[in-house]
Parts: sequence; structure tokens; C-alpha cells
Amino acid sequence: MTIDSNITPEVYQGQFGDFQITASDRQGVIIYRSALTIAALCFGAGTVAVLSHIDTIAKIQTLDLVTWLYIGFSIALGIALATIHIYLGILHRTLQIFWAIGCASALGLASQNQLPLAEIVYRQPATLLGVGFTFAALTGIFFKEAFCFNRFETKLLTVLVPGLLLGHLANLLPQNVEAILLAIWAGLFLVFALRKDFQNIPPDIGDKSVFAYLKSKASE
Repeated sequence: MTIDSNITPEVYQGQFGDFQITASDRQGVIIYRSALTIAALCFGAGTVAVLSHIDTIAKIQTLDLVTWLYIGFSIALGIALATIHIYLGILHRTLQIFWAIGCASALGLASQNQLPLAEIVYRQPATLLGVGFTFAALTGIFFKEAFCFNRFETKLLTVLVPGLLLGHLANLLPQNVEAILLAIWAGLFLVFALRKDFQNIPPDIGDKSVFAYLKSKASE
């Protein structure tokens, strides 16, 4: 989907002055939302694949598929983090650093083991101390969206995601409980992404006068 560059930019009143929302701004939001949708679809497909395997052969093939879906999820999440609008620059950079640490950890685990990545993380919960940074970045997006738009699914995900990961890390949750929470996570993530696709674009851009003000203060 493209935005017509000939459309006259709209003018909005911001906290620190008027600002315009350009075609480039709108295109950035579309990329952000598309990346979130792809990430949610990859995560959902991976969750279904993990929870529905039957025998040993199917399990191996399924977990190999999950690895590729995780790659797609990670790339899409990285694009979303590159295009999201967050007023606090330090928070934005922190989420991007978390994503990079998580991706590097996953790459290191996959390259040093013959087992599929999903099985490594499941059998060795301590690996979440590295890979989990990716999901910490995702939780940051959920928190930002919950704070800005008061969506029930992002509020639940902000608590559910770290709760499930920490529960698995500490070996506190039974396998069936983990499966239920993972399914809820995948479902709410998809609900969140699809609802974003139908949301008005300007709220996702935010008050550009605030970004300009913060940038000028930082340069001073």
C-alpha cells in the first residue's frame, strides 16, 4: 500500500506548536503496522505448530518450521521497532538494543546446537536470559500501546508475556499451564495487530511538535 505524495499535508496543533503529518509519516505507520501483523502471524503460526505436533517425526519437522517462523517474527519485530513512534528516545533505543541482544543470542544458540531453537529454549530455560530480550522488546511495544491507547489486549500482554517467560525460567509453571498461556499470548497478539490495522493513522504518529522539542533540547 502506498500514500499519494501529492496530497497536501494536514496541519495539527501540537503542545509546542503546529505540525504537519506528511505522506512519509503515514507510510511509516503503515510499515509499522504491517510489520506487527507479520510478527503476530508468524508467532501465531509457530504457536499452533508447537501445540499441535503429534509424533516424534512430526515434532522434529514442526520445530524446524518454528525456527523459520521465529526468524520471520524477529525480522518483522525489528522493522516495527525501527518505525514505532516513542517520545522517549532512550526508551526507543533500549527496546532496539534488547531486540538486538535477543536476536544475537538466538543466532548463537542455533549455530552451536543441532537441536531446533524452540526445543533448546524449552529444555534449557536459562537460555531465556539471552533470547528473552527479544520478548522484552515486544513487551515494551505492548506497554507503549497500552499506555497510549488503553487497549485491553495490550494491558493483558504486558503482564502475561513476562509472567510466562519468568515462570518457565524459574520452572514454576506446569506444561499444560504454559501451553494455555502461550495460546492466549498468540491470540491476543493477533487481536492487537489486527485492531491496529483499522486504527486511524495520526494517533500512531503522535505529536510531532514534542519530538521536535525534545530533539532541540537534546542538541542544546
